[in-house]
Amino acid sequence: MESTPSAGENIAVLRKARGLGQRALAASAGISVSYLTKIETGLRPATPPVIAGIAKVLHVTTARINGQPFLGPSEQADLLDDLRAAVRRYRLPREGEIPPSRLIAEVRRAADLRAGARYLELLRILPELLGKATASAFAAGGDATAWGLVANLYGCAYALAHRLGQPDLADMIVSRQTWAAQQTWNPQAEAAAAWNEAGTFQSAGQYEGGLAVVERAIAQFESSRAQGAERAIHLGSLHLRGVVLASRAKDATATQDHLRRAWALAATLPGDQLLNNLTFGAGNTALYELASHVELGKPDRAAEMSAPLVTAPPSGLKPNRVGRLYIDVARARLSLKDLAGAEEALKAAFQVAPQLSEVHPMSREVLRVLFVLHQRARPELLSMAKRAGLAV
Repeated sequence: MESTPSAGENIAVLRKARGLGQRALAASAGISVSYLTKIETGLRPATPPVIAGIAKVLHVTTARINGQPFLGPSEQADLLDDLRAAVRRYRLPREGEIPPSRLIAEVRRAADLRAGARYLELLRILPELLGKATASAFAAGGDATAWGLVANLYGCAYALAHRLGQPDLADMIVSRQTWAAQQTWNPQAEAAAAWNEAGTFQSAGQYEGGLAVVERAIAQFESSRAQGAERAIHLGSLHLRGVVLASRAKDATATQDHLRRAWALAATLPGDQLLNNLTFGAGNTALYELASHVELGKPDRAAEMSAPLVTAPPSGLKPNRVGRLYIDVARARLSLKDLAGAEEALKAAFQVAPQLSEVHPMSREVLRVLFVLHQRARPELLSMAKRAGLAV
């Protein structure tokens, strides 16, 4: 298997292609030359805000810098083409409708695969299932439940495109999810679509735009009649998206405001719950708060907060969220120069959510730094690097 370039390596290649020296790129991106050098050579990880700043200077997308985890023909590439075709034919499904009870079960299965970070398995069933769900919704006319199932499937599709580094496909999927949600006249479905819309801005490093989407969606949802758990889950999830966007924008005030409002909503729920592909509750809010400390340059606070979470992850969280917890803990520990602790956290991430850990940009960045520093001979580290496409 051929190894794939990391973000730092891609930055070096793109910088040279633009005819830029390290000093010029560092100055334009607002970082030190020393930091840029360490990113390019694998001694420091490239963080999302740094990647966003460099991408803007180099006139490329953040996806171009993060790169693809795997090269060459693969089942994943073929299935992504199938998904792209199904999304393109959103008004012209080739598949026939299926009975409502069976469709509901299939959509629940897709949501479970997404929550379990089992991306390849989800990719195998999603293109055909999208067609069947859409055909069934058209046959049902204006039935809100039928269109809600279509919107949920597009939410699953967004997760795939986002995690597999397909930003253009993710953008197209969000527009389809919004279209399906609008057929439901359901504020919950529209809030879930807005959550993913803000995610496209997050992936592109356009944090201010994403925050504007979040604030608009919060205002719209607050004016709806939603009550109880449905209100808390959808509104709370929007605030958690705001936490990520604000912390990556280095806006500590906005970060704390979204966290405060999320914690207040989480207090109304007995535990973490999953609805419309949104996970919300006290456990997930704690994970987002921990990640915000990492983004705001406070790894010591993140590491301190991680102790009870790593020992006993919140029981209501699925593998996609627990895996992300361990990745953020690895980032915090690496920033504190706790190399053994960072490797331990990555191993936990690979154990609980292997497909997520293989493709997540921050997992790959931490892994690359550990691999470059002085641990090349460590068998478990080498194994993870090979699985992530960083070594042969």
